[in-house]
Amino acid sequence: MKDKEAGTLRKVLGPSTDSTPPFPSLAQSLWALFTSTLAISLVFAVIPFCRDVKVLASVMALAGLAMGCIDTVANMQLVRIYEKDSAIFLQVLHFFVGFGALLSPLIADPFLSEASCFPANSTANTTSRSHLFHASRILGPQHAAAQPWSNQTVPGLPPKGGAEIRVSYAFWIMALINLPVPMAVLFLLSKERLLTCFSQRKPLLLPADELALETRPPEKEDASSLPPKFQPHSGHEDLFSCCQRKNCRGAPYSFFAIHITAALVLFMTDGMTGAYSAFVYSYAVEKPLSVGHKVAGYLPSLFWGFITLGRLISIPISTRMRPVSMVFINVVGVVVTFLVLLIFSYNVIFLFVGTASLGLFLSSTFPSMLAYTEDILEYRGCATTVLVTGAGIGEMVLQMLVGLIFQAQGSYSFLVCGVIFGCLAFTFYVLLLFFHRMHPGLSSASTQDRPLGMENSECYQR
Repeated sequence: MKDKEAGTLRKVLGPSTDSTPPFPSLAQSLWALFTSTLAISLVFAVIPFCRDVKVLASVMALAGLAMGCIDTVANMQLVRIYEKDSAIFLQVLHFFVGFGALLSPLIADPFLSEASCFPANSTANTTSRSHLFHASRILGPQHAAAQPWSNQTVPGLPPKGGAEIRVSYAFWIMALINLPVPMAVLFLLSKERLLTCFSQRKPLLLPADELALETRPPEKEDASSLPPKFQPHSGHEDLFSCCQRKNCRGAPYSFFAIHITAALVLFMTDGMTGAYSAFVYSYAVEKPLSVGHKVAGYLPSLFWGFITLGRLISIPISTRMRPVSMVFINVVGVVVTFLVLLIFSYNVIFLFVGTASLGLFLSSTFPSMLAYTEDILEYRGCATTVLVTGAGIGEMVLQMLVGLIFQAQGSYSFLVCGVIFGCLAFTFYVLLLFFHRMHPGLSSASTQDRPLGMENSECYQR
């Protein structure tokens, strides 16, 4: 029986040769992860030696490129491997992203000192010193270990040699902590016989098609009985397959609309995450709240702490709730929280409660949206690449936009921007539901795919 199933699978997947690796996508992905993680360690080790801002900018650009590659490849491979079960694994992945972002400033903190930013005889005022120090804390959750804030000095004054060495230790420690990651990827490459010296040998682990034949109960012997990931012309058959025109030829308009609207939702939500963490401190110290600098400095830490907590909570929740329902709750929660903050804009307690609430609602938006979008497209689109790109652009653009508006219109505009961005995210989410409904092959969809609170909506009546 297994011989017949193997024959059927070979007919579906086509002939193969011994000289061709069975899974080019896996090999490409692992090599991309190895190169990117190793590049990050090298970047952290080199940063203390950068004496020119242009050189530092080039090094940081390389780090950003490597981090973007890791983000895309890790998410894409989890979706490709686990498909409909990928939601929980995506939540776990993003929990560890948040946990690392929360932990890295704590590792670097002993080597950073507010007093070392300026020499003892500096005439810089205390306010400037405090703003610079808190700027490093605000950027800390995402870039703390990569921002040499404490190594800055007043122009024309010599830096303290001891302080400069102490800051360098922070970067070198982070480089060493990250070094086991590329080593682990290299070990996995060797175990999978994907290194050059092992390319002609049989992999130690069972390929996915053989593993499926071992675990799948005997049913039909035609191509339609195979799992979706083993169907021919899968959208994730290659690391760069989504960039090939042949995979998009003849696709309905809803295919492209789903990619665009889902990316726009994450453009808004990830943009709000970056903008809020960057400017909540500045908003708190300005009128009408006028919170003290020390108290206001806890707000970014509170925000990122609850993002990490929310991602941890989302792991068991994702096993019982559909991703579409989780996105619905997240987006509505963000809009309601910003409205409450806007109404009670003079109350410091509501600012702290609202900051924690925003962290919880924004925490699981990205992995839930990714799982939902890939599920709509039956794991044959290139949603992971598009969504990661949209989220990254949103985090860059909205921070810049909020900064310009904040400087021109005052602190009150910070919350107004949040309400507007939240409403836009909800609008794009509704459009995504509409294009989901219009997408071909949805006539047999069950009601469990409908978002929470919309089970009886007319647009979901069959």
